[in-house]
Amino acid sequence: MPARNIYHDAVVDALVADGWTVTDDPLRLTYGEHDMYVDLGLVGSTLVAERAGREIAVEVQSFLGPSAINDLHRAVGQYLIYQTVLAEIRPTIGLYMAVRQDAFQETFTDDLGQLILARLIRRAVVFDEMTRRIVQWIN
Repeated sequence: MPARNIYHDAVVDALVADGWTVTDDPLRLTYGEHDMYVDLGLVGSTLVAERAGREIAVEVQSFLGPSAINDLHRAVGQYLIYQTVLAEIRPTIGLYMAVRQDAFQETFTDDLGQLILARLIRRAVVFDEMTRRIVQWIN
C-alpha cells in the first residue's frame, strides 16, 4: 500500500464538503500482474443533482520537490498511466488530478503548464489546503 500524500486529508475534506462520498481510499487498479493505487475513488452525492451517482477517481499531487519540471514529469506520468488503465478496465470513471491552489498557479498557468493541462491532464481539481475547500474544477 502506498504512502499517503501530505495533502490527502485536506483533499478528502474538500471533496466531501463539495458533495462527494469516498468509496475507496485508495482505489486499487489491477492490470495484468500490476497493482496500482489511485488516491481516492468517489461517488457523487444524491444531494448534488449533477453529480448524483457519478464516479470519479482523484490522484493527489503535492508539487513540493526542488524542481518544478521534475514534479510535473512525475505527476503527468503517473496520471497518464492511471488514466490509461482506468479507460481500459473502468471507462465510466473520470480521473482528476488534485493540486493545491498555490502549486496550480506556479505550475499550470504558464504556456507549458497550460499545454500540459489542455493536452494531457484535461481534468483537475484545485483545492485550498488551508480552508480544505475546492477552488476550481477543470473538465
